[in-house]
Amino acid sequence: MDSPSPARMDDYFLGGSFNFLVDREAAERVQALYPDIPYITRVNRAFLRRAVRFLVAQGILQFLDIGSGLPTVGNVHDVARRENPAVRVVYVDRDPVAVHHSLDVLREMPSAGAIRADARDLAYILQHPEVRRLLDFSRPVAVLLVAVLHFIESDAQIYYLLRTLRASMASGSDLVISHSTLDGVSQESAAQTERLYADTVHPFKTRTRAQVAPFFAGLNLEEPGLVYAPPPGIPKGLKISSSISRPAQPSSLAWDRNPEGMSR
Repeated sequence: MDSPSPARMDDYFLGGSFNFLVDREAAERVQALYPDIPYITRVNRAFLRRAVRFLVAQGILQFLDIGSGLPTVGNVHDVARRENPAVRVVYVDRDPVAVHHSLDVLREMPSAGAIRADARDLAYILQHPEVRRLLDFSRPVAVLLVAVLHFIESDAQIYYLLRTLRASMASGSDLVISHSTLDGVSQESAAQTERLYADTVHPFKTRTRAQVAPFFAGLNLEEPGLVYAPPPGIPKGLKISSSISRPAQPSSLAWDRNPEGMSR
């Protein structure tokens, strides 16, 4: 692997082993700028797990996890199936290592699958035979975009992606989003973050919370709304802004400032 992958860098931050020297070196450069990045990565995964549990409790039995990354403790199918064994899951990632290991983990699980695709190529994703086999879009589905949109540089592409998803989702479906934000850091630090990721397979786009908030236009958010993931004790720097939204019947979940609990 010649270029570092954000999926494998996250695996390194989480203490995983599905990464290469080029990923570890890139991850350590990011950590030198943001020492709390391993913690932030774990907090983001905790949000994902709580969101999945909440949605299954609300009756959601189908999940499309776009930008799923490498398999790790507390994957969507693990968390969801503990709540309801009838849950069906499709993982989507651009990284071939992530998809290979996901398929290996899911080898004997017919209710879950994984495909390789770019998050921006929704037509391909939604029409993929594995997606059509496992998910019925005439019924409610949860689409997970967890720590994905900051790897799409164009706001116009994000709005197109969200419009397309919302148009394809049945009433009662849910959309889960988390996005790294750099409120409170200098422009130079933000630019340095973008430079650090420029050589990866997924360049990084810095946005503030105010720039992320419009992605939820037209949707109601669960209390306390769109807020920062880390608790107040974390120094200024890289944070995660997260929420869950319901396109057809607007309703959402969002981060509580307590990393161990989600407000509803």
